Amino acid sequence: MWSNTRLVVLSAVSAALYVALLIPFKFIQIIPGLAELRPAGAIPPLCSLLFGPAGAFGAAFGNLIGDFFGTLGPGSFFGFLGNFLYGYLPYKIYRSFAEENFSWKMPLKNWLVLEFSIAVSAAVCAIIIGFGLDIIGIVPFQALANWIVFNNLLFGLILTPLILLPIFPFLRESGLFYNDLVQIKKHPARTLAGIILIILGIAIALGAGNCPSQAAELIGLTGKHLTLSIIGPGVALILIGSIIV
Repeated sequence: MWSNTRLVVLSAVSAALYVALLIPFKFIQIIPGLAELRPAGAIPPLCSLLFGPAGAFGAAFGNLIGDFFGTLGPGSFFGFLGNFLYGYLPYKIYRSFAEENFSWKMPLKNWLVLEFSIAVSAAVCAIIIGFGLDIIGIVPFQALANWIVFNNLLFGLILTPLILLPIFPFLRESGLFYNDLVQIKKHPARTLAGIILIILGIAIALGAGNCPSQAAELIGLTGKHLTLSIIGPGVALILIGSIIV
């Protein structure tokens, strides 16, 4: 990506767009200093589907820049990683199982894969950030991760398609669509294996994170660092799956 000047510019544009939509809503705090209402949650999957990894880096750096306006702290590293994956997984999943020709009349399969790719990446983003801020003792996993999942699903599943479908033909004609800029080989079997690991990781992380006592009792754990012990395996599966996908 970094050898293609156009993609580097698109990464910067993605970051700027993300920041432009983040800042106006910073005052609507859900968890003071940590989480706010984010219609901008539609931007990472949008830029991912259009610009590939350029959208992923744009989401990561855009979120980091946005943190300078009230939420910068130790958790910003996890925000960077979580938003990178939120902007990385949609295009990786979608391009392996559906046609890259977004339109209102596209087949039902494309619609299902589109929404599935956004939903999976939204959950991954929430888990990475919630896990990170919990293990450094800033906020409980349940409070932050559940809010981020809800926010990203709300705006990602609804706003992303509403923005994506009308602008896609114009961007493609302008030569800005990632798949037209870079030749990519599809690996459906490998991608499927990665998705299975990610979904399993999501189930473990959200299940254990929302029911920590029951999860700890189930596997016979007591004492400190329960978050790391019961949610960590799910996060590990997510990261491995994200590399494979």
